[in-house]
Amino acid sequence: MTVTKGLEGIVATTSSISSIIDGVLTYRGINIDDLAEHASFEEVAYLLWYGKLPNQSELDELIQKFSEYAAVPAQVLEQIKLYPSNTNSMAALRTAVSSLALYDESANDMSQEANIRKAIKLQAQIPTIVAAFARIRKGQEPVAPKSGVSIAYNFLYMLTGQEPDQVAVKALDQALVLHADHELNASTFAARVTVATLSDIYSGVTSAIGALKGPLHGGANEAVMVMLEEIGSFDNVESYINAKLANKDKIMGFGHRVYKGGDPRAKHLQKMSRELGKLTGNMELYEMSVKIEELVTGQKGLKPNVDFYSASVYTTLQIPRDLFTPIFAISRCSGWTAHILEQYENNRLIRPRAEYTGPVDQKVTPIAER
Repeated sequence: MTVTKGLEGIVATTSSISSIIDGVLTYRGINIDDLAEHASFEEVAYLLWYGKLPNQSELDELIQKFSEYAAVPAQVLEQIKLYPSNTNSMAALRTAVSSLALYDESANDMSQEANIRKAIKLQAQIPTIVAAFARIRKGQEPVAPKSGVSIAYNFLYMLTGQEPDQVAVKALDQALVLHADHELNASTFAARVTVATLSDIYSGVTSAIGALKGPLHGGANEAVMVMLEEIGSFDNVESYINAKLANKDKIMGFGHRVYKGGDPRAKHLQKMSRELGKLTGNMELYEMSVKIEELVTGQKGLKPNVDFYSASVYTTLQIPRDLFTPIFAISRCSGWTAHILEQYENNRLIRPRAEYTGPVDQKVTPIAER
């Protein structure tokens, strides 16, 4: 057997959902640049699930279903109120999503119709859970979701209890589009491994959230914001980054295993960061980020990935730092569930091998002689 650490370069399955070829990311064959500029997140979710962009009536029907399913069972909200005050936001989301299955009568219905319905329901309910958790931990009551509005609008509304600015809605919507799917990433692979056992869709998404929680996956954008906070101001950027580079410390938000020429999503978030900075009259986070990029790319040849500028985007939208990864989950739920549906359609148990490196020819020593 030949071992490939981290399964790098290993093709584990076929998929028609998204592709990364020669540094170009597509969803169902449509370039991410085209989608980021011209499609809403709801359209992208439909595309991932059904293999085509919706017409107006199909889009209206999907938005109506999101509105119908967005409310979370009262029992789940009551459970969230019992979580410890210092609960990690991704741990809270993982637990709440797992508990949703307890209140869904079709949780174990494995028909395609039921699984598509559950995919839509999960996509509608995860934003409600994240917003509710954010409010409950501050001693506030959750805000009920609005009907007939976009997921980006609803999330910002449920988070603050106020009607969101349209520029903020557009920025978040585009961020959701950019994060929706990314081929066979760690959390998507975790979801597919789980449902390949013919476990239910809630189990698959719970597994995915567990994988996304790690700082080498979804937690990277939060780590970028920690770095920006440590730097403090534009004047400190050069000395901070040069010291990190001299010590050969990892600088979060740069490089990507599958993009050698740069992450195609990063430029959209950079533009968004700049526009939001101008709108709010505070360009410092954007300018700090640009300077960091100049130094890291100039000295190491590494280019920013999708996490780098998303940190300044979310912070400018006044979203708490520890909600960055849950927002990633809000978006990626569309991709996870699309992959789960695809796995069910042509399933085979995912069971790789491991090369054994432990001792051999061991014997059981009687307990009195050990």
